[in-house]
Amino acid sequence: MSTSRPIPRSQLGALVRELPKAEVHLHLEGCIPSPVWLAAAERHGMTCPLPLVDGRPEITSLQALLDHLDWACSLVDRAEDLRAIALATSQHLDRSGALHADVIFNPTHWPHWRERAAEMVGELSAGFDEAERAGGATVNLCWSLNRRQSEAEANDVVDWLLAERAERVVGLSIDGNEAAGSNNERFAGAFRRAADAGLRRCAHAGESSGPGGVWEAIELLGAERIDHGVRCVEEPALVRELARRRIPLDVCPTSNVVLGVAESIAAHPVEALRRAGVRVSVNTDDPELYGIELAGEYEACAAEFRWGARQLGEVARTSIEASFASEDRKAAMLERLESFLEATIGGT
Repeated sequence: MSTSRPIPRSQLGALVRELPKAEVHLHLEGCIPSPVWLAAAERHGMTCPLPLVDGRPEITSLQALLDHLDWACSLVDRAEDLRAIALATSQHLDRSGALHADVIFNPTHWPHWRERAAEMVGELSAGFDEAERAGGATVNLCWSLNRRQSEAEANDVVDWLLAERAERVVGLSIDGNEAAGSNNERFAGAFRRAADAGLRRCAHAGESSGPGGVWEAIELLGAERIDHGVRCVEEPALVRELARRRIPLDVCPTSNVVLGVAESIAAHPVEALRRAGVRVSVNTDDPELYGIELAGEYEACAAEFRWGARQLGEVARTSIEASFASEDRKAAMLERLESFLEATIGGT
């Protein structure tokens, strides 16, 4: 099979599930299985404030998403639920052939655990450890700041990360709705301290913010990769700079469609960005809320943009290279990817 030709749809699903890859834009808060938060809601005598569609809350905007996450995470007060969420996250990865994930978690969503960060990380790690022992994907955690937090709170988080040096927590992130302002200047010092201490850095931008948010994530926060970033297409000079600097974008196509950043997968800028030389990976963002899988995102993009083996291999390779996995782990994953491409579809 020529690596430049689209893959027949009948073969595509199985192929993308077997394709070795990483997921680098995945929120723990969006991985809570519905049975976990539904049971917790019943335990607390509460009902979901949003209408349910097929057992999932109906999400129509970024603010509605953030409000639901605050509500659902506020219900989780048991250690066994944290372990169940970690296991469900690992199962999500395994179903799609992901070998590794950098999972973002934002303690501001979890009121029962805000003052018990070490315990929260410990319980999550126990769940991920169990999955890894069974042959599941390796998982890192990235602590995410909320844009509503203060400069002092951000520095307190970095203090905790540097003091605890929790093995699984490898990076600092930032998320939240930028529509009312990014506040990136407020967090620049915390990100600088994190960089100086060897922590990895990623930042949400170019979703609820335009190109200016992406510039700030790069210049003020020193982000090594950008979560979303797709609105950079509104400024060609920024697209060229991302390509020149080889700064990856962690793209989430279905999430962008659901939240109105793109009208459809067909109208999504991921292919234009890839063709412009920007390094892009494909991710799910909040898979339990959207009812999606990582392999399904690859399949949707491949079918819409007529990706062949070369393009699929390129996106998977970027996902691995952009991950915060150790260099040894990256090398092993890349070796598996190249072997798969060579054996299955004749290389790239």
